[in-house]
Amino acid sequence: MALAQFGSSVVLANGRFSELGSISADNGFLTADLILFDFGLSSNQIDAPERGFSFQSDGPLDMRMDPAADLTAAKIVNESDAREIERILREYGEERWARRIAQFIVARRPLRTTRDLAQAVEAAIPRKAWPRDINVSTRTFQGLRIAVNDELGEIEEGLRAALLILKPGGRMATISFHSLEDRLVKSFFNVESKDCICPPQQPVCTCGHRASLRIVTRRPVRPSEEEVAVNPRARSARLRVAEKI
Repeated sequence: MALAQFGSSVVLANGRFSELGSISADNGFLTADLILFDFGLSSNQIDAPERGFSFQSDGPLDMRMDPAADLTAAKIVNESDAREIERILREYGEERWARRIAQFIVARRPLRTTRDLAQAVEAAIPRKAWPRDINVSTRTFQGLRIAVNDELGEIEEGLRAALLILKPGGRMATISFHSLEDRLVKSFFNVESKDCICPPQQPVCTCGHRASLRIVTRRPVRPSEEEVAVNPRARSARLRVAEKI
């Protein structure tokens, strides 16, 4: 185990980003010098067909990061109406063919496996419109996974919890893997680095907001070509850092 060399100074805790405050308090870490968020999926999760995260191998339509959670991808695609499925794919997957895919999903119910879902997507999108840089099912799987795990809500709550835990001068670092995550982090950092968040047209500040962060990385740090060559899954990673004032 990679952390074994650190012995008892390492404490492992299982929980959601939104539970960071209680996890910190329960384990005696009331303040922190550094908090690092890695918003990506674990390779162990992606590579396990039984978890249902990947279209590259057949498995159950699960996609739960926490296997004890109630909501699964199968429940969404088999029980939600076409309009809700379309919303999820468009909002969370940024899929331009969301309506057509949702219609094909509903028409092919019940969908039981990742291959069932991938085939529905492949049938819905005209072959000439398939993206060249990613698998045609990528955005659909992303959208469903985000919905199953409430990933954006968890990230937002985690960032707020981290801001309360950090010491003055402490730093918060985030690694995002798609635009929705990165956009959320960028917005949070921008808001928390300003003394006023009133509308620009308002002549006098009434919000009372005070800056609590200083942005360290004005632009996200991207992986080098060498890193991507060693770890291709890092190609879309974006690192942002902010320091608590």
